[in-house]
Amino acid sequence: MSAKIMVVDDEPGIRSLLTKFLTKANYEVIQVADAAALKGLFGGPQPEVILLDLKLPDADGLELLPLIKKRWSQTEIIILTGHATLDAAVNATKLGAYDFQKKPFDHKSLLLSVERALEHKQLTEQANSLRQALSTMSGGASPIFQSPAMKAVVRAVERVGPSDVSVLITGESGTGKEVIADLIHAMSPRSKGPFIKINCAALPRELIESELFGSSKGAFTGAQADREGLFRQAEGGTLLLDELAEMPVDTQSKLLRVLQEKEYRPVGGRTNHKADCRVIASTNRPVEEAIKEGKLRQDLYYRISTISILLPPLRERREDILPMAGSFLKRYAAQAGRNITGFSEGAAEQLRKCDWPGNVRQLQNQVQRAVLMTEGLLVDVQDLSIEQARVGQEDTDLTLLEGMERNTIVQLLKETCGNKLETAKRLGIGRQTLYNKIKAYGIDP
Repeated sequence: MSAKIMVVDDEPGIRSLLTKFLTKANYEVIQVADAAALKGLFGGPQPEVILLDLKLPDADGLELLPLIKKRWSQTEIIILTGHATLDAAVNATKLGAYDFQKKPFDHKSLLLSVERALEHKQLTEQANSLRQALSTMSGGASPIFQSPAMKAVVRAVERVGPSDVSVLITGESGTGKEVIADLIHAMSPRSKGPFIKINCAALPRELIESELFGSSKGAFTGAQADREGLFRQAEGGTLLLDELAEMPVDTQSKLLRVLQEKEYRPVGGRTNHKADCRVIASTNRPVEEAIKEGKLRQDLYYRISTISILLPPLRERREDILPMAGSFLKRYAAQAGRNITGFSEGAAEQLRKCDWPGNVRQLQNQVQRAVLMTEGLLVDVQDLSIEQARVGQEDTDLTLLEGMERNTIVQLLKETCGNKLETAKRLGIGRQTLYNKIKAYGIDP
């Protein structure tokens, strides 16, 4: 669905020109001639962006700004005027305008302003949504996290989010490390900037440095032009380095230098660039084990873990299982247009007692599947695909956990029609790791 752009201008020629220009750029345009007509639309759908003339026959644009923001708080406003002054621009910004464009305007400049206003609106909505999610996680009538361990995690996020320190998030695959990283970014002063994510295990060894730091033309075979790295793309925002312990050790040493000196040099480049982004890292490997095995440099660990947040596996915080399952059920039932109100007693007990080797990601996928399979108002035992023989056993014997992991892999391979890449993604592991497990467990894909 295309974004709705409202053009408020008393000159028919300008409205027509802007409508033609914006429609060509695939936007839906609403034309408004004056303040009275604008006010008459306040009860209707909220436009994403308003192009507002500063001088209307029945009102001043600066006087309209607060009124528009009060009625349509999520709408971005770009002021248009043929009499641009610095004072007017400053006042418009203070009153909530996103940008200020002078008439006659340059079409490319105006289109860029609209695009950036839409991006800013989206980022603001995401940040608000994440802040609301954080509030729901930690308190309210039905908090998602009820375990002491996760309440401590939420408190840590609330404290470190507004700062600019680097953070290391650890925990098994599927525990929600990326969600916590999203929350930290949303709460930081850099929340309006980009949030760039990279999976260090997904990139070939020979490309990871150019991916991180960029490269100059001719730096290596195939480098036919200068390339921006992720540090440059994340400028003013946050960079998430997922699966940090899978990054080559020699690249880790260069990353350490970037964190210490706050600057980097593109591969093959001759000049350094300022590293202006917050760095968050995550790993599913136990840190002590990764350092001992030489997978993670100890000095990098000390540097990047100014704050370290450990996400416990779901089996160690069973009191969170049903609240989280209920939250997922509400979301997926709404998406599917299904009237499903909850879980039967048997299904709830089965969910609570399962060890969830795939953690939150596995629980989420299980609930999503159950929504599609359920025929009544409640999700029942037969709507779940948890192996009966593996439920209700608190024993943490390795053979049991391996059996559950094998069953989970078999089930996901069935659900993805044998798609190993999608199965690995749902499990939160690398494709090669999945191949190794398929071979070890003797699974026939």
